[in-house]
Amino acid sequence: MEAADIARAALVFDADSAAALPRRLGAPPDGRRWTSVVTDAGLVFASVSGRDPGVGHIDLLAVHPDQQGKGHGRELVRAAEEWLRAQPVNEVRFAGNPPCYAWPGIDVRYTAAACLAESLGYERYHVAWNMTADLSADLSVEDDLVRLAAQGVTVGSGERERVAEFAREHWNDNWAWEAANAAGLHHAERDGKILAFAAWGARPAWFGPMGTAPEARGLGLGGVLLKRCLAEQRAAGQSHAQIGWVGPLRFYSRAVGARAERVFWLYRRELA
Repeated sequence: MEAADIARAALVFDADSAAALPRRLGAPPDGRRWTSVVTDAGLVFASVSGRDPGVGHIDLLAVHPDQQGKGHGRELVRAAEEWLRAQPVNEVRFAGNPPCYAWPGIDVRYTAAACLAESLGYERYHVAWNMTADLSADLSVEDDLVRLAAQGVTVGSGERERVAEFAREHWNDNWAWEAANAAGLHHAERDGKILAFAAWGARPAWFGPMGTAPEARGLGLGGVLLKRCLAEQRAAGQSHAQIGWVGPLRFYSRAVGARAERVFWLYRRELA
């Protein structure tokens, strides 16, 4: 059975992106070591990034519904751990390995996966969450574009190399990679200098990351770029958008009425 077919059948809370996740994880940043095991029953992806070589990640675990409850998930995790042990790493996590990841951790609605992790000795050490934006909301930005133009600010799309360098300069390599690999990318600039950006689709179907340079905060750039991305996601056929691994709840709630909805538990254990 193909990895995409297993993911599509098993990942019922990720219907809009399940089939794309194996492809995304199979095209990670340079310097990342990774492996996958795909059987007729399920699949597992594991990875180690060059920036933290002592930590391994189980990036994706899925067991076909027809095969659940038969121990296949445990076998797949053990296979991933054996590969990680040979890298070698001293800690394994069920946690997102940015910038190329499936989830921040285990979605609590995939309760069987959380139970499996705990039965294998993984400890819960952190909580992360997503927000959900209803794409039927008003996402128009025409008045904002006029306002910004009066201040010498223009808004555009693309410019991947320039935006990636901006993200690297102000934040980190992870955001630069996501900007370069996003399905949609929007930015604001003035006098040839990028001031802010927002991206979607680096993690299939999700919004993020986005950021504004310190000197440009207060201009309302974030809300404009957010809405442009969400409008693009709506045009791509989505009815809702996940805002991944959220920090500023208040901003997204006020800008587009997003709600905190999806909770992830992050797990880890030492690998002897």
